[in-house]
Amino acid sequence: MEIEQRQAEFIQQFVKEVENARGAEAVVKLIVTATAHSSLFAFSEILSVPNILELQGTEFSKFLDLLRLFAHGTWNDYKSNAVHLPSLEPEQVLKLKQLTVLTLAETAKVLPYDLLMQQLDVSNVRELEDFLINECMYSGIVKGKLDQWRRCFEVQFAAGRDLRPGQLDNMIQTVANWLTTSDNMLLTIQEKIKWADTMSELNQKHTKELEEKTEEMKSSIKKLQTVSRKPYGGTRNFPILNLEE
Repeated sequence: MEIEQRQAEFIQQFVKEVENARGAEAVVKLIVTATAHSSLFAFSEILSVPNILELQGTEFSKFLDLLRLFAHGTWNDYKSNAVHLPSLEPEQVLKLKQLTVLTLAETAKVLPYDLLMQQLDVSNVRELEDFLINECMYSGIVKGKLDQWRRCFEVQFAAGRDLRPGQLDNMIQTVANWLTTSDNMLLTIQEKIKWADTMSELNQKHTKELEEKTEEMKSSIKKLQTVSRKPYGGTRNFPILNLEE
C-alpha cells in the first residue's frame, strides 16, 4: 500500500506541473525529470495531459515517444529504437531497467538469472543480485527470493505497470473467461452435491431396509429356537414291569 500511495502523490504532483507548464521546452524538462525520478514508476496519467500530447508532430515529439516507452516499454525496446529517441541519463537507464524487471514479473513468477542478465545487460550474477536487492527490492517495487542454487529470482510481489494499449480489453476478456469457467465449475460442483445427496438418501434407505430385514431374521431365529426347546408330542406313559412274577 505504501508504494501505491507514494505513486499516487508523485503522479498528481507531475500532472499539475505539466498542466501549468508554459511552452514545449518546459514540458520536455518535466518529462526528463519524471522519467529519472527514483520513486515514480507509472506514467499513463502524465501521458494524458494535453500539454504532453501537443508535442506530437513537433521537433520534441521524440520526448513524447520516450515517455510512452517508460510507460509501456523495456530496456531492450529502448536499445532497438535508440536512434529515434533522446539519449538517456544514468538515472533514466536505471529506471528503465527497473521497469523491465516489473514487465518480466508480469509474465512469470520465477525469473531465470540468464534471462535477467540478458534483458538488463548485466554481465555476472553478483552484479545482477546487487541490482535486484539494492535497486528493486529495497525500493519496494518487487519482493522475492534470490535462489543461487537454481540461478533464479522467485517473485512474490511486483508493482503493476501502466496498461498497454489493448491490454485492458485483454484483461476484461480474461476475467470474463475466468467467470465463465467459475460458473461452469460451480454448476458441476452443485450437480455433484445433488448426486451425493441422492446417493446418501438411497444409502440411508438401503441401510434401513437391511436393518429391518436383519431384525426380521433375528425374530424368526428366536421363534425357531423357542419351538425347538419344547418336548415333542407332550408327556408319554410307559408300562411298569412286575419283576417278582
